[in-house]
Amino acid sequence: MTESSPLQIELRRLIKSSGPMPVWRYMELCLTHPEFGYYVSRDPLGREGDFTTAPEVSQMFGELLGLWTASVWKAIGSPPVLRLIELGPGRGTMMADALRALRVLPPLYQALSIHLVEINPVLREKQKATLSSARNIAWHDNIDDVPDGPAVILANEYFDVLPIHQAVRRQTGWHERTVDLDDAGKLAFGIAADPIPRFEVLLPPLVRAAPVGAVFEWRPDTEIMKLASRVRDQDGAALIIDYGHLRSDAGDTFQAIARHNFTDPLKDPGQADVTAHVDFQALARAAEDIGALAHGPVPQGDFLKRLGIETRAATLMAKASHKVSEDILAALKRLVGGGRGGMGSMFKVLAVSEPNLTLLAGFADPQESGPP
Repeated sequence: MTESSPLQIELRRLIKSSGPMPVWRYMELCLTHPEFGYYVSRDPLGREGDFTTAPEVSQMFGELLGLWTASVWKAIGSPPVLRLIELGPGRGTMMADALRALRVLPPLYQALSIHLVEINPVLREKQKATLSSARNIAWHDNIDDVPDGPAVILANEYFDVLPIHQAVRRQTGWHERTVDLDDAGKLAFGIAADPIPRFEVLLPPLVRAAPVGAVFEWRPDTEIMKLASRVRDQDGAALIIDYGHLRSDAGDTFQAIARHNFTDPLKDPGQADVTAHVDFQALARAAEDIGALAHGPVPQGDFLKRLGIETRAATLMAKASHKVSEDILAALKRLVGGGRGGMGSMFKVLAVSEPNLTLLAGFADPQESGPP
């Protein structure tokens, strides 16, 4: 990829004409520019793509989320219609696995109305192929377009690509981090000249004592408030699974991934997946501030074990060849384990529900509501 990639040319033009842009705007354009955005024109998943998500690792992941959906449906009184909504559904793999698990409960399976929120036309076509046998299914550009009614909302690796703001601490206060052009005309990080007014009073306690040079990231609460207000008012629950941190703290997590390797987020814009860690404490706080109930966050490994992934793995292995059994064990280790390549500790799980739904599967205790 050269310096003259289409989005790079466009970004340089915008910066020259309008000045430095905030990191959130750069990230937004990298991912969703209508012509050159990373997520509008390609399939980034799997071995041939740039990254692999949990549903691509093993069918067990989606199956367990299907059973979690069933537990929520029963807990809210088994309504005759349940909106099963997935945000950013990839190739449709997770939904296909969830639906296969739900077929063992015909009353729920018949009650399902499936809604996929997806802006990528390439992935939409793959989802339609994967889910060709599904009934009552519709696609939307935005969750606001999904009809009202009780819902289970699944968001796996969705929040990490929502654009972040970054602020850098200086002696003069916290300044918004920007993307500018250096003396050679290349993209480079910069800092806004003026500090953000009264920013300190909005900061989480852990961040207020951060040293000069520290970076703090945040996302607007718009998306989590949409999910929280929907389940608060119309019944149901949302499940958010992503990589991130339990507590709001300082740190620069803005990163890019291409061909399964980390790369410079300012290099080849539009050609790599740019993401940042999810602040789960901030999500839980925003949901509870508007009257929803937060469950967790808990590590993904703990959540999947509580849902019975080890038993499911043993059942699959009992019917499988030695080679397939080894693959199942490797997938189990990746989904629940820590260390290099493991997703069990890095990924966290947060549920948001209407306030009377005090105990949800996968969360050990109704008092388990995030970091102390």
